[in-house]
Amino acid sequence: MYLTIHELRRKFPVTKLCKIIRVSRSSYYKWIRRIKSNSQIENEKVQQKILKIHDEVNKIYGYRRMTVAVNRELGTNYNEKRIRRIMRINHIQSIIRRRKANWVKSSAAHIAENILNRKFHEITKPNQVWCTDVTEFKCKNNRKIYLSAIIDLYDYSIISHVISNRNNNALVMDTLKAAFQANPSAKPLIHSDRGFQYTSHEYNRLKEKFGFKVSMS
Repeated sequence: MYLTIHELRRKFPVTKLCKIIRVSRSSYYKWIRRIKSNSQIENEKVQQKILKIHDEVNKIYGYRRMTVAVNRELGTNYNEKRIRRIMRINHIQSIIRRRKANWVKSSAAHIAENILNRKFHEITKPNQVWCTDVTEFKCKNNRKIYLSAIIDLYDYSIISHVISNRNNNALVMDTLKAAFQANPSAKPLIHSDRGFQYTSHEYNRLKEKFGFKVSMS
C-alpha cells in the first residue's frame, strides 16, 4: 500500500492518499527511509507490473499466462512459482467469465480515437487537456475504495476528485460534474481509457451537455 502512495504522490497529495488508505503520514515516510533489500524492491516492482497487467486484461490471466506477460514486458525470466507466490500474497486471482445470453457489448459509437496520442508538448494552457482515471485502493478487511480524479495535463493540478466504495457510473459522472461546476467555461479535451464508464451513454450525454471533446486509449 505504501508503494501505491509512492507511485501516486506526484498526482495527488500524500496526506489525502494516506487518509484514503488509512495509514499515517509518519508511517509512510518511515517506510521511505527504511533500507529495503534488493529482493523486496524487485518483488514490489514485479507486483506493480502484475497489478497493471491484471487490470489491462480484465483479470482473466492465471499465474501461467501472467508469468509469460511479466517476463515479456520486463525482459526477465521469472519462474511460475515466484509469480504465483506474489499473486497469492496479494490476493490477485483470475476471473472465469461466462457469457450471458443478455450481455450487450458497449456501443462502438461511444469509443473515441486517441486524439491526445502522447502529444503533451502541444499543451500550452490550462483547461486545454484533462486526463481522468479511476484508481482502486485495497484497504483493511479486504475492503476496496475507488478514487476517480480529473487532472489538468498543463500543470498536473487536480480539477476534481470523488471517492466511493463502488466503481460505477455514478462515481465518474459525479467527478465530471464537479469539474465543470468548478470550471463552467472550460471546453477541454478529456483523455481516458476505454473503461465502461467512459464509453457509456451517460458519459456521452454529459459530453454533449458540457461541450467537451473525448480522447481514449
